Amino acid sequence: MHILLIHQAFAAIDEPGGTRHHEIAQYLVKRGHKVTIIASPISYLTGKSDPEQGGNEEQPGIRIIRTYTYSALHRSFFHRIFSFLSFMISSFIAGMRVKDVDILWGTSPPIFQSLTAWALAKLKRTPFLLEIRDLWPAFAIAVGVLRQPFLIKASEWLERFLYRHADLVVVNSPGFIQHTSERGAQHIELVPNGSDVSMFDVQDVEKHSWADSSAYTVLYAGAHGMSNDLEIVLRAARLLQDRADIELILLGDGKEKPALQQIAINMELTNLQFLPPVPKSQMPAALASADACIAILKPIPLYGTVYPNKVFDYMAAGKPVILAIQGVIRNVVEEAGAGLAIIPGDPAALAEGISYLADHAEEGRQMGIQGREFVKKHFNRYMQAEKFATLIENLDKV
Repeated sequence: MHILLIHQAFAAIDEPGGTRHHEIAQYLVKRGHKVTIIASPISYLTGKSDPEQGGNEEQPGIRIIRTYTYSALHRSFFHRIFSFLSFMISSFIAGMRVKDVDILWGTSPPIFQSLTAWALAKLKRTPFLLEIRDLWPAFAIAVGVLRQPFLIKASEWLERFLYRHADLVVVNSPGFIQHTSERGAQHIELVPNGSDVSMFDVQDVEKHSWADSSAYTVLYAGAHGMSNDLEIVLRAARLLQDRADIELILLGDGKEKPALQQIAINMELTNLQFLPPVPKSQMPAALASADACIAILKPIPLYGTVYPNKVFDYMAAGKPVILAIQGVIRNVVEEAGAGLAIIPGDPAALAEGISYLADHAEEGRQMGIQGREFVKKHFNRYMQAEKFATLIENLDKV
């Protein structure tokens, strides 16, 4: 089969960001399929253009086409909308040039690119698979980014339209099943987030130079956006200023990073570092440098539906997770015995959790071992890729 994926935020293994789609594409190629990916040359994590991503890229069985995108992801909501719409149009034009397609694979968010995938599927007379990675526009409404009544109604109409017209809806969290079903999705399958456990075997991986071997290092790795609630981490760091044996690292990028850096300066934090993002291929070394890892989102009930990818990478690397997220991902961490679940939005609770693990390092190491074993059994990327491939291969039977 020839599978065409429309994905503005696509990140390859050698780029910063989530690489689930590249990993699945590589597995599909091993199954004998061909994958074409239409993506943006603008990093979704940094909001910046990478000159090396300006053209097409050929890999064995995989072709990546980078198409024009308005480069203002991190400026304002309306600039982001222009970015999404520009990619929606340019990806449609690029998609029309791709020949002999058997499956159209759309993914959301941003939801607009899924409309492109649906339209291309109609024109090419192929099945349309819709993958839901976040509940957009519900999340945007919940955090207050999307406020205009007309835009809310239009976005919710588009969401329902795509659910109804997809031949198959694939969700990456069990928390999304009820939402998508109530809004018209007829055929829903769960292919959860997870991790490539073999990539994160970090026992013999050389640590990064920024790691202080004398300190208990707590790492947050990922986006620095509105949803990530990283000011809570800064406030926890201030509460831990008297613990010279604890160091916090914020690794990544995003719209809120400059503001967070200024807040850290104002707080005169000496126990926290901001570091630039690294490609996924370098994440094992980053995680090897940490003693524990933080996963955090704003205390919004809807965020209880998510399976954040970073949690599974932390667990695969054998690191105890300090989890400031309620809901389905908390169930995973607690069932695995892989870390501490704390109250979201509470810097004192976060500081207490960090202190506890620093004072009980051996218990934390045991949590990490348990988490890695749990991911091996239940959230291994190759198991998920196999299920995804099987769904694609049987899509014409749905």
